[in-house]
Amino acid sequence: MVSKQERRNKIKARIRGKISGTAQRPRMSVFRSNKQIYVQLVDDLEGKTLASASSKGIEEGNKTEIAAKVGKAIAEKALAAGLTEVVFDRNGYLFHGRVKSLADAAREGGLKF
Repeated sequence: MVSKQERRNKIKARIRGKISGTAQRPRMSVFRSNKQIYVQLVDDLEGKTLASASSKGIEEGNKTEIAAKVGKAIAEKALAAGLTEVVFDRNGYLFHGRVKSLADAAREGGLKF
């Protein structure tokens, strides 16, 4: 039987085989833990993180609302860095709940995927 982690790793490898970030259109990578959510804008050609945001320090609201605040924060940082388009990397997680909330808030903040 395949564990949840093995299943997510297979999905993650399949996704990462198809997408890659550049300096003009970085990869927006999401990591979701049980308590926090993190997002990075990554230039895969250079191997550098261009911007990042996390839920550390945000305590008001439930996990989905906090993820939306992180999405807005990364959109503000990306626009300040002159980035408007990103490639969304859900990192093997299903696109619902916190991941969807973060993505929708980033879109509302001005990012285009």
